[in-house]
Amino acid sequence: MPTTKITEAFSLIDKSNANDPNKEIIKGESIAKELVYGQRMSHTLDNFAPEASEALQLASRAQHICRWEIPRNSYPMDRVGYLKWREELKKFHAKKASEILEKVDYDQETIDRVSFLIQKKKLKKDEDTQVLEDVICLVFLEFYYSDFCEKHVSEKVIDILQKTWRKMSDKGHQAALNISYSEKGLDLIKQAIA
Repeated sequence: MPTTKITEAFSLIDKSNANDPNKEIIKGESIAKELVYGQRMSHTLDNFAPEASEALQLASRAQHICRWEIPRNSYPMDRVGYLKWREELKKFHAKKASEILEKVDYDQETIDRVSFLIQKKKLKKDEDTQVLEDVICLVFLEFYYSDFCEKHVSEKVIDILQKTWRKMSDKGHQAALNISYSEKGLDLIKQAIA
């Protein structure tokens, strides 16, 4: 079977993310964190929006490409530092993804669209940007929320959940409520969205 552009792009994104020195243990195996994250993004997108455009599929997979190269602690550890870091990351991920898409011979229109989506432009106004944001939130809730819950005080968890909830669409909310949570996790979600 001939490889398609998207398969080739996914493979190159995964290859880049496989270099992440941070690991996650999955079924006893140590795997690069961002590699796992990218694959979870794709899997969640396939379930949440099976009709997703190719640009959206690419943006989802490349959402955190090479994220470890700009560590959080390279910016001041306050709110302003955090926001600056997040802004810088969006541009960085968009640039990295664009380089891969150029290599695979995607047209400029697709490259620009993927870059636009990764930078989450026009959230709430652009349908694909909203789907991407929903998928990011769903991946957080399904795979990372329970650990987050254990590490932080309830007030902080509720605050983060409220911020997450505000970014999501109604369809995203429905999907989020179908995820299975621990008793504590579900209780905090109920408090956050009450």
